[in-house]
Amino acid sequence: MNHQQTAELFQGWLKDQIPLISHMGLGEPVYDGRSLVLTAALAPNVNDKGTGFGGSLATLATLCGWAIVTLYLREQGRDCDVMIRDSQLKYLAPVSDDFSAITVLPEQAELDSFMSYMETKGRGRLHLKVEIRQGDTLAMTLDGAYVAVDRG
Repeated sequence: MNHQQTAELFQGWLKDQIPLISHMGLGEPVYDGRSLVLTAALAPNVNDKGTGFGGSLATLATLCGWAIVTLYLREQGRDCDVMIRDSQLKYLAPVSDDFSAITVLPEQAELDSFMSYMETKGRGRLHLKVEIRQGDTLAMTLDGAYVAVDRG
């Protein structure tokens, strides 16, 4: 199974586990093993001003980071609970059309350190940056720390 097929199956599982996701108008995820793009329709995420609701942007960004950590761990053969530990959001521009969350896994050295902690302590923390974009416009950034804990 390739990375993209894995992401599509993962999205189906997410919709079953987190009901909110079914109401956000998500498109098919794009995942290549290093980066993840999640797209949402504006209509179900609109605010009273006709632009993207800040909570929806924050949700999509948080979900994108959580999903890439979860996908990465699954590809490493690990069954973990992943959660966001902390995040800082910066809203830079409104969105007035469909928008996307984009994130890239950190450099290999940071991933190796993360996996080393997973091996020795059964938990680890990974820092990610997620961008919300409408086309070429950067609308929001999330700087977050995600924590993973082995389930067994």
